[in-house]
Amino acid sequence: MKGNVLVVDDEPIVLKSCERILGAEGYSVSVAADPLKALEMLEAATPEAKDGYDIVITDLKMPGMNGIDFMRKLREKDPTLSLVLITGYPSQESIRDALALGIVDYLPKPFSPAILTGVAERAIEFKRRRASHDASAGGGGHDEDEMAAKLDTIIQKYKGKPGSLIPVLQESQELVGYLPPAVQRHIARGLNVPVSEVHGVVSFYSFFTMKPKGRHNIRVCLGTACYVKRAEEILQKLKDRLHIDIGEVTKDRKFSLESVRCLGACGLAPVVVVDKDTHGSVNPVQALDILKKYEES
Repeated sequence: MKGNVLVVDDEPIVLKSCERILGAEGYSVSVAADPLKALEMLEAATPEAKDGYDIVITDLKMPGMNGIDFMRKLREKDPTLSLVLITGYPSQESIRDALALGIVDYLPKPFSPAILTGVAERAIEFKRRRASHDASAGGGGHDEDEMAAKLDTIIQKYKGKPGSLIPVLQESQELVGYLPPAVQRHIARGLNVPVSEVHGVVSFYSFFTMKPKGRHNIRVCLGTACYVKRAEEILQKLKDRLHIDIGEVTKDRKFSLESVRCLGACGLAPVVVVDKDTHGSVNPVQALDILKKYEES
């Protein structure tokens, strides 16, 4: 068994989807339709079962108690739980509170199976690292300490300068690959700014991402100029070849796929961008030839 997951959401389709997707991946999944029921399940469980909960995935808006208050109670009971927030359309205040509670990740609604399993994997890894940290009498893991040191170097380079947040986020994303909650909290502390401000910038600018990307990130423009020149066919060819959908990452983490509304290169339509390389006047067959070059690199 990969881990024990508790999913709390008032939408039956979300609960059933999580049970089906995570169950097929080897997780043990318990579900509750509201936070009060989930707390009852935790209280009724044996100590061994309580310790077995590795991840709690909770919606933000639910009857009886909202997700933030629910997570506060969970933190009081078990500080080691990996918490994941199903976001939907959260306010900056709710995101600030969630980050302060140490959530591991965000789960957008609606979510794909790949996104859900990816979040679960990261949450399990987060708990494993925390357990290793505790076992070493307060010393962090080598990789984690090294990453924090590198982030601190970036922060110190810009700290105190006007407009420092965006370049810090840019370099941090280049270093880590994306900007998860833990990185956002680290940057907020380092620059002495509210974590809600950091999240607001990350969520506003499309070039920042809170989700991992593949070593090669592919963006297909679906703007009008590209769309009328078969961009949709190009996107479908890439989906079929990589066996992923938009917003997903291949199992080997080599490729991720995105669609964008405009890349500012209408004269080159249709356009496909891989990493920082722009490929213009692409047809569906050429798109696969382009992909092959990166597969072989």
